[in-house]
Amino acid sequence: MTTPAASIGELRATGYTVQPVKEEMRQNLIRMIRRGEELFPGVVGYEDTVIPQIENAILSGQDIIFLGERGQAKTRIARSLVNLLDESVPVIEGCEINDDPLNPICAVCRQKVEQHGDATPVEWLNRDRRYGEKLATPDITIADLIGEVDPIRVAEGRYLSDELTIHYGMVPRTNRGIFALNELPDLAERIQVGMLNIMEERDVQIRGYKVRLPLDVFIVASANPEDYTNRGRIVTPLKDRFGSEIRTHYPRELEYEIRIMEQEGDLYELPGMNVLVPQFIKEIVADVTHLARRSPDINQRSGVSVRVSVSNYENVLSNALKRAVRLDETSVSPRISDLDAIIASTAGKIELESAGDISEERVVRKLLQKSVLTTFNRYFQISDFSNAIGRFSTGAMIEVSDLMPSQDYAQQALEWPEMRSGVQRLGVGEHPAAVASAVEFILEGLHLSRKLNKDRSEGRALYRR
Repeated sequence: MTTPAASIGELRATGYTVQPVKEEMRQNLIRMIRRGEELFPGVVGYEDTVIPQIENAILSGQDIIFLGERGQAKTRIARSLVNLLDESVPVIEGCEINDDPLNPICAVCRQKVEQHGDATPVEWLNRDRRYGEKLATPDITIADLIGEVDPIRVAEGRYLSDELTIHYGMVPRTNRGIFALNELPDLAERIQVGMLNIMEERDVQIRGYKVRLPLDVFIVASANPEDYTNRGRIVTPLKDRFGSEIRTHYPRELEYEIRIMEQEGDLYELPGMNVLVPQFIKEIVADVTHLARRSPDINQRSGVSVRVSVSNYENVLSNALKRAVRLDETSVSPRISDLDAIIASTAGKIELESAGDISEERVVRKLLQKSVLTTFNRYFQISDFSNAIGRFSTGAMIEVSDLMPSQDYAQQALEWPEMRSGVQRLGVGEHPAAVASAVEFILEGLHLSRKLNKDRSEGRALYRR
């Protein structure tokens, strides 16, 4: 393995040339496309919409603004852009702004090169250290983003007119890298003007200074579409500086929502426990979120994040795990009775359209019932259970409970041919825990279809005609 250059002289001897960061990203993107590599691992549902626009912007060398509601992977995409940077790049050792050894721009590094020449030490900066990120808030100052006069350096005897008195902010310190600014419209207007100079004129204006620093930074920002308008909290000239305005979106298909749930869910598993999650349970959990995004009771301007689906999925499985532990069962399979666990994980993540008699719990229960019925209708028709409904009409009843052992479901319900056929259609196999989940789903589907009554009492439910 070749030892990397340790000085400017050694770097020149290797013939190394420094590329602008946008050209570096462009070349690496082209290489990844040729190799068929995944650009944003873990980002689901953007393959035909958002990602092609990002590729175009990078190939065009344009700064990017992502517009979208919360929970649409904007920050994850921004952080993944570091994969388009080289593994490491040479910088002058100890430089605050990652100066190019062959063309230093800051006063400290220029003096260092004048003094040491080709012997000036060089270090190699890993691409993870070339990414800077800041959440925009109204209290952010120019000093935070761009820089400020350092009183300690003035006290050391330097003149205020000396560039060496400047303490650089986050953007200059991300020179030759990627800087992400989340929730851009939350910046005060005067700070937005400072960003305007950085992006276009390359002037770093700090108090009475006007220092010409040709910073090499790829800027990526995010904003809520509601705020990112000429009438909103954005300076129009800054809006004009972003080359590409890319709209993100929530998963448009149920399968994408489910993939995100499975991928992001932090599921606790006990040793020796076998977790079985039927597909219809995943569809119900995902569909609750999809229905919430269309509900007139929920404020759609604030959005319904995919984090709702992920948190709900985690809670449903945790509730099932708790029951399995209490029943001393070795298999975990969520049932319809476990779905009440999503109320706590949903209520805090949605905003109701108007305050009044309606509560978050009531809205979530309504969504949950609609989701169960919608999912049931995807798998069955009421005529599939005509004989079973007739049997209920003659007085038959089935009792279910949060703490009923899985084996009891099989014994009392699978004696019915229609119920046994329905369980087989759901494809859950023959394991008692999964069968119990399927039985509850069928009974609840018939109840919500108004074919069965349901009497509830302290963790138990009795289905009857």
